[in-house]
Amino acid sequence: MKPWLLSPVSRLSSIVLFLLACGCSRPAPPHGPAPILVAAASNLSVSFAEVARAFTAKTGIPVTFSFAATGDLAEQIVNGAPYDLFAAADVRHAEELRNRGLLIPETCARYARGRLVLWKPRGDPLREVQDIARMSRIAIANPQIAPYGQAAVESLGALGIWREVEPKVVYGNNVSQTQQYAATGNVDAAFLPLALLTNAQGHYLEVDERLHRPIDQALGVVKASRNQDSARRFAAFILGPEGQAILKRYGYGPAR
Repeated sequence: MKPWLLSPVSRLSSIVLFLLACGCSRPAPPHGPAPILVAAASNLSVSFAEVARAFTAKTGIPVTFSFAATGDLAEQIVNGAPYDLFAAADVRHAEELRNRGLLIPETCARYARGRLVLWKPRGDPLREVQDIARMSRIAIANPQIAPYGQAAVESLGALGIWREVEPKVVYGNNVSQTQQYAATGNVDAAFLPLALLTNAQGHYLEVDERLHRPIDQALGVVKASRNQDSARRFAAFILGPEGQAILKRYGYGPAR
């Protein structure tokens, strides 16, 4: 399924996020530059907050985020949402927007490789991913719009237990909602990005990267942006040593 051919629930969520983005007026501060509006995948909600603080401290340029599933954000950009920078949780969506002329080609780059983990917020530690076969409910981000959800499905398929586990799956609209399902006890465990578990309680098990396609993540400046110079500077900061050092602390590896 293409990222902009979504279920009614996902489409409604995307429309709401789009309207919120359109409502983010960004007049230039009296004595400073206008803020950048970044469409960022939900797995970046913690790490990019720190990246933005460091960037603003260095440049004086404020950064505002709209966090959501990568597929939802891509649809919003297609529909004209006024973002300056797109930071996806995969490469495919950035490439598709670039090929449609919606991202500036020379600004598109891979900035990180994510790690998928299985998180169990309470109870005994996990020994292996196959332990979920004995659980009642497992949360996965919607694989149609969330790359980490797609990686979870691929991993369970590679282990030969997807058909057994599928009836127990509860789908979140994005990885943040998926984490919330587990944190509140609505599910026994959840597949999440390692980056969201920096300060989380419980136990997690890293999923073997050989079980799924690499979760390389790409960004690009939106061609319709009215703030391209600042967006380019933020992209360069993310790709530079300071931004990469912060992302490394949250478990991201270098994209390859």
